[in-house]
Amino acid sequence: MKQANRSQLRKYIMTILYQINVYDKNKMTYDIAKIIKEVYPIENEFVNTMVYGVIKEKKEIDDLANKYLTGWTIDRLGNTDQAILRMGIYELLYTETPDIVAINEAVELAKSYSDDEVKGMINGVLDKIYHNK
Repeated sequence: MKQANRSQLRKYIMTILYQINVYDKNKMTYDIAKIIKEVYPIENEFVNTMVYGVIKEKKEIDDLANKYLTGWTIDRLGNTDQAILRMGIYELLYTETPDIVAINEAVELAKSYSDDEVKGMINGVLDKIYHNK
């Protein structure tokens, strides 16, 4: 496995966050480092920062998502959609990634893994957060 670019890494991060969400929902114990290594065996600072960051800031991220999800809450979204939205919000608020890149990357993942309605919701939430930063 060769080193991936940032867009590819976000797919791995989405997968890791998806798995952690499933374990949490089913009240299963897990080792974050082990999940990361199973999904992306190459040591990568961006992956680690994003995964541990989303987990650390999950409550704030979810509160913010719920504030801007009209008539919905983040826990009603599918596991993949939750992973994409959490990652997008985290990247927008807690990293040096340019805002427009963080939003576009999340929307691109949503285009591939979410339905149109959810893709629109993810885009809308990130856009509102961006404009209220």
